[in-house]
Amino acid sequence: MRRYLVLLGLFVLSLITYIDRVCISSAQGAVAGDLNLSGQQMGAVFGSFALGYALAQVPSGWLADRIGPRLALALVVIVWSFFTGLTGAVQSLGAMLAVRFLFGVGEAGAFPGSARAVFNWMSVGERGRANGILFSGSRIGAALSFPLLAWMLANYGWRRSFVFLGVAGVVWAVVWLVWFRDHPEKSDSPAKPDVDHAEQSFGAVFRSPAMMLAMFQYFAGNFTFFICLSWMLPYLKDRFSLSDAAAARYAMMPLLFGATAQWVAGFAVDRLHASSWRAWSRRVPAISGFILAVAGMIALTIAGSPAAAATCFALAAFGADLTISPSWTFCQDIGGRNSGAVSGSMNMVGNFGSFASSIAFPWLIALTGSADAYFLLAALLNVAAIVCWLWMRPVSLDASKQPERLAQPAATN
Repeated sequence: MRRYLVLLGLFVLSLITYIDRVCISSAQGAVAGDLNLSGQQMGAVFGSFALGYALAQVPSGWLADRIGPRLALALVVIVWSFFTGLTGAVQSLGAMLAVRFLFGVGEAGAFPGSARAVFNWMSVGERGRANGILFSGSRIGAALSFPLLAWMLANYGWRRSFVFLGVAGVVWAVVWLVWFRDHPEKSDSPAKPDVDHAEQSFGAVFRSPAMMLAMFQYFAGNFTFFICLSWMLPYLKDRFSLSDAAAARYAMMPLLFGATAQWVAGFAVDRLHASSWRAWSRRVPAISGFILAVAGMIALTIAGSPAAAATCFALAAFGADLTISPSWTFCQDIGGRNSGAVSGSMNMVGNFGSFASSIAFPWLIALTGSADAYFLLAALLNVAAIVCWLWMRPVSLDASKQPERLAQPAATN
């Protein structure tokens, strides 16, 4: 029972993580107006977070593997909550870039630390659902942030709103530090894993072909999804002349679809893992997701109304989020007790995709006069990601095989 409470705690963490992350998008108009920032400069603000977040992934994952997710998660949540509050005090573009970069460095530890907690507390047959539930909190938090911030901005202004948001993270960190333990008691221990993790070093896994493929496909998925956290709301507002409230309502839909996809993918991964399709249990949900993401991105080029555009974003977000649980479960499969660092490596490259997305969207619009170039580029990256998953074999059908087999891609199946 306690391990499900651990999962609930991680779900709440994911919720807070994305409320804090996405609030800058909701406040984009107010921040840009107050600090006199252009669209390209706001793109740099979004990108500074993504860059700091990406660069700190591997160190924060290593930290969770070395000192345990209890201390690691409490530390990183306090750090990013401080910089969330400090965002409300900045007075210039340079200060905003620095604070959002450091905020990204703090938030970088959230999901690698959570991955290590899931590895410690959940059996291999439960990790798909665990990752799906965990990451659904991020999408629900992102969706809630739009109406929440619209209300907070109207009543408190953007500066005080960021301070209030920082307090919630500190409360979570204190509760986690007091209550959580790095490993379950015997009565709470998961069933013995059916894959041997007497395993390779982090360096060997990092250099493996399967890891390279995992990192690239995660870059593609993040490039596609990050638009929903950065430029989607301003795009809908400007493209269709919507009010703040109307744009926020439309912007919630893709994120709620993404949350649904997390649950669907998580349960599909575990269900397939328990069947004769075990070798494809990570690949089928991921490939299906990237196919839907391709369709959504291409359809955006012909969307002529806010409802149609929001529906296309929702399809793309649903598809991109179908790939999340299999991707993180894959890293736990091949990473074992190095799951924090391995998943952090994948997330690092994925968030270079987020950084590229935040910069590419306004740049391509300025270059071509339309967002269509961005949508088609994202679709092309998703096609390449499908090819990656065809070659990724996360779990051997024969658990008795040597563990080094787990970090190799499958030539055939």
